[in-house]
Amino acid sequence: MAIRALAISMAFWGGIAAAGEPVFDVHVHLRDGQASVGEYAADVAAAGVELAGYGAMWFGGPQQAPAGDPADIARRNDALIALAAANPGLLPIATVHPYDGQPALDELARVAEQGVRMLKLHPHTQRFDADDPRVLALVRRAGELGVTVLLDNANILPGDSERLFNLALQAPRTQFLFAHMGGMNFRFWNMLAAARTADDLFMENIHFDISAMVVLLADSPIEAEFVWTLRNVGIEHVLLGSDYPQFALGSTVDALERLDLSDEEKAKIRSGNALRLFGDGLRPAAGAR
Repeated sequence: MAIRALAISMAFWGGIAAAGEPVFDVHVHLRDGQASVGEYAADVAAAGVELAGYGAMWFGGPQQAPAGDPADIARRNDALIALAAANPGLLPIATVHPYDGQPALDELARVAEQGVRMLKLHPHTQRFDADDPRVLALVRRAGELGVTVLLDNANILPGDSERLFNLALQAPRTQFLFAHMGGMNFRFWNMLAAARTADDLFMENIHFDISAMVVLLADSPIEAEFVWTLRNVGIEHVLLGSDYPQFALGSTVDALERLDLSDEEKAKIRSGNALRLFGDGLRPAAGAR
């Protein structure tokens, strides 16, 4: 069943962002279907946050997507797609396992045909090596299908960020969203400012969500360095995410507000950048003007 998506003009979304400062939360885990949607909506409403939309995944926490059972992954992807059809503003984030080979590529094509715009992969919980050629084949295919690849980038082990950089370098036609922006190793990504000066090496396909990290680093001794890094990677490449239910959107938005960024920079991070990437695949969130 195709996702009932409304093609929304950028002028419409831009008007929302300018008028009400809504937030697009690009990193939400829904562990219990519609019940989790209700709990998330209540949490957002209690925080007084106006929601422009949210990227949601079934995968994460106690629910994993290991290799070897692509049929189960497809069933769970279908449940999420159906959830998105019933809930305006929900951008479904599907998953596959790269080591499933052709079935993973087939599932990626199938969900893309149904309107899915983002794929989540997690090297550590799914136990795959980002350097594996099967991963490269998958993310390149995602780029051909217009699907953004969301990869965990909490830098759990040394070298994680370097592997993701190399992956993005080898798949320049794929848009990547690296969650948590390197964790406490966010400093690594300052090298993008230098990489973009190299001839024919544009690296404009790398984006970051700052889920969890913005809460941890606001008001910290290294907050100024974190803000410096946001500007070095390019504010237009930074998106807001909560990592709900582990972190709440309200505390995430509050932390962003405390960073020493301009109002224009904060507006881009709150929703402008996400809506530019995904706006044509969204229906407005309930209550959005």
